[in-house]
Amino acid sequence: MRTKWLVAGIVASCALLGGITLVAQTVPPEAQKHIDAAKAAAGSDHMGLFTPLCDGAIALAKPPAPRGGGAGRAGRQGGGPPPPPARDTWHAEPVKVFDNLYYVGMTEFSSWAITTSQGIILLDAIYDYSIEDEVDNGLKKLGLNPADIKYVIVAHGHLDHAGGAKHLQEKYGARLIMSAADYDLLDQQNPPWKPKRDMVATDGMKLTLGDTTLTLYLTPGHTEGTISTIIPLRDGKEKHVAAAWGGTMFNFGPIRSRLVEYTASAARFREIAAKANADVILSNHTQYDGSKTKLPAVAARKPGEKNPYVVGNDVVRRYLTVANECGQAALAIVPAS
Repeated sequence: MRTKWLVAGIVASCALLGGITLVAQTVPPEAQKHIDAAKAAAGSDHMGLFTPLCDGAIALAKPPAPRGGGAGRAGRQGGGPPPPPARDTWHAEPVKVFDNLYYVGMTEFSSWAITTSQGIILLDAIYDYSIEDEVDNGLKKLGLNPADIKYVIVAHGHLDHAGGAKHLQEKYGARLIMSAADYDLLDQQNPPWKPKRDMVATDGMKLTLGDTTLTLYLTPGHTEGTISTIIPLRDGKEKHVAAAWGGTMFNFGPIRSRLVEYTASAARFREIAAKANADVILSNHTQYDGSKTKLPAVAARKPGEKNPYVVGNDVVRRYLTVANECGQAALAIVPAS
């Protein structure tokens, strides 16, 4: 989930750098070095990732108490969950992005449908209140059948990505794949939308459905069991590979061990993506991977034009370098003790 912490109570002189307000007295030189490296890696391609993520690193200098990890919407006075937000604040129309990849998410939170010769694999299940509108109805609008969803991969067990999994299990009998650590997270929190424990993702796990094989990697950090995925794609006669980074912000607070995991995971998945020759980067938040501009561009794409999501392996590597360098900046800010 997007971090909204602010560096409170610090009023020293500030300088504006790439959208980040830096407080000179509070950013150690080592952290600044990594922020600068992240900004250089971002270039003009990944500012949507760099700004909130390195902002989140700086905010760890004086964070509030860690959040609970997205177990559910807060209750109203008098009991019960609050009503969902108005549909016009979150609804997005579905988009065919590649021959075998479709966007069926919300304005801010992504869900990706991968079609195969034997059915559909869904990557992330958004919110409990939006799953039917976006995924069920969205697939139908695209000429696909939601009953063909065979597997649902939930990248991590927060409400904005796992909330609709129970619906897909119960309505379509879809198999859920999540890490053991994130199943445990949901068992501890026990939200009303909690799906049934099903298939457990392991590092390097191959998921084959029909003519398509995805590879899942455990990339702990954002949660203890975050999953990132390598996905083969087709665009006419062209073949491409997507790297889907499964969890982004430092919403767990100044927990040094988690920051170490996050930073190592970003570096490792960067090398995995390079080896796979990934030339497409995907996120489960539309801000981070540029989907806010890429989706309209895909929808308006004319025959023969380049797919906006095909950015090249170097741009994919730089995305994960931003994640790694912002993680190293956070480590330089959070005391070793």
